[in-house]
Amino acid sequence: MKFSKTLFSIFLLAIFTISCSGDDGVDGATGTANVIYSAWINAPAAAAETIDGTSGLSTSINAPELSTDILAKGTILVYMSFSGSVYTLPYTSTAGGAANTITAISTLQKIKLFRFRHDQVGTLGLPVSLGWRYILIPGGVAATAKTAKVDYSKMSYEEVCARFNIQP
Repeated sequence: MKFSKTLFSIFLLAIFTISCSGDDGVDGATGTANVIYSAWINAPAAAAETIDGTSGLSTSINAPELSTDILAKGTILVYMSFSGSVYTLPYTSTAGGAANTITAISTLQKIKLFRFRHDQVGTLGLPVSLGWRYILIPGGVAATAKTAKVDYSKMSYEEVCARFNIQP
């Protein structure tokens, strides 16, 4: 009888240990404690530039926390605010009757904003009135079979803000 009680106690302890989880959904995913985000900022006036044979307009915003480690292992999300709505970059639309894309090119401590027309006939403006925000998510914790790496680029702006407790 004593052996049965001991075995039963060990079984219950094992069940409780397995069923407990370190992630209660409040603190966020492991490895995300050092998420960095900017305020909404405006960029300087854009200038004509050709990147990889594509002509367009570009400007840059400073991102002093954008390190080589984040460039190599982290996630960089860039958002644009226009007419009360927020859009994830790259953002493709039709403006001035032409399909165009605004994209972000990240380098050490800078994020270049580049707008180009798909037909390469002229350029479309990149107004200084647009708002920009970046979110830098350092890497560092490898995904396991139990916790697959989250693809934040597939989340909406609101979902990313909620996940990292960022005021939109």
